[in-house]
Amino acid sequence: MTENEPVTVERAGEHVALVTLRRPPHNYFDVTMIRRVADVYDAADADPSVRVIVLASEGRNFCAGANFGGDGDRTTAIAFDDAPDGATALYAEATRVFSIGTPVVAAVQGIAIGGGLGLAVSADFRVAGPSTRFCANFSRLGLHQGFGLSVSLPRVVGHQHALDMLLTGRRVGAEEAFRFGLADRLVQAPDPAGEPAAIREAALALAAELAEAAPLAVRSIRATQRAGLAEEVTRVTAHEAREQATLRATADVDEGIAASLERRAPRFTGR
Repeated sequence: MTENEPVTVERAGEHVALVTLRRPPHNYFDVTMIRRVADVYDAADADPSVRVIVLASEGRNFCAGANFGGDGDRTTAIAFDDAPDGATALYAEATRVFSIGTPVVAAVQGIAIGGGLGLAVSADFRVAGPSTRFCANFSRLGLHQGFGLSVSLPRVVGHQHALDMLLTGRRVGAEEAFRFGLADRLVQAPDPAGEPAAIREAALALAAELAEAAPLAVRSIRATQRAGLAEEVTRVTAHEAREQATLRATADVDEGIAASLERRAPRFTGR
């Protein structure tokens, strides 16, 4: 493991692997990061002593999508999923993330937006705090959604809630997310500065609870409940990539990205 490793893994108890995104403060992703997540997941999946994975992150935000600002301190949270390495490579790694057999609990502090939302939704459970925000901001950028959200998000929140999030691109707060099942646990931290640690501890506690159950039964039940999901993600990401490629050629995408970088409302023209 190097100092610049974007993703690390460590044991957090006898049967829990803690996987951490380490590109603070916003944990912008690229193919390298998602490939590393998939590699770590595969290794954990092959280890019978690992019964649960906790996916966490360092910094202010869980994952703010892909960074198009050229400035690591930007919080515009752009989620142009096929950049900079290409949708085909990225979505191949996304399929691997969805394919593992080990349950995953995501500790989601701050923003999970665009592809970062896709990564959060790939987990079985999401633990959030008062400042957590979930957002499928693609329509605000002039883009089609990606990272398999076309099928993964409706599975978690239902068709209508998914349609609301995808068409409006609005940010969904933690309490609303908890009400319709996007967040499974809502942590109340007495000190806002301690909220990320509280979210992580709650995620680890949930993982420990899951790890107490019979591991073969847990994997069997999970496989039944997630049947066909990885295959659906493989199919739909090919469609998502094609739609994104078409929309990238429009003026609306240029306007959406510019507006996001300039922190203003976009002025779309439908061209």
